[in-house]
Amino acid sequence: MKLHVIIEQDEAGYYVAEVPALPGCLSQGKTYEEAVSNIKEAVEAWLEVMESKQQL
Repeated sequence: MKLHVIIEQDEAGYYVAEVPALPGCLSQGKTYEEAVSNIKEAVEAWLEVMESKQQL
């Protein structure tokens, strides 16, 4: 699955990552690489939560 991810650097220097197709799926990191790693984890968790809600 391919998802569009937006990563921007905030005024404090942190990298903030967002997946527009997954509402509320956000993460951040001190480095760009850390933000990418963190958003991958956030996407996995987001999908797991949505899957568990469908099973109810």
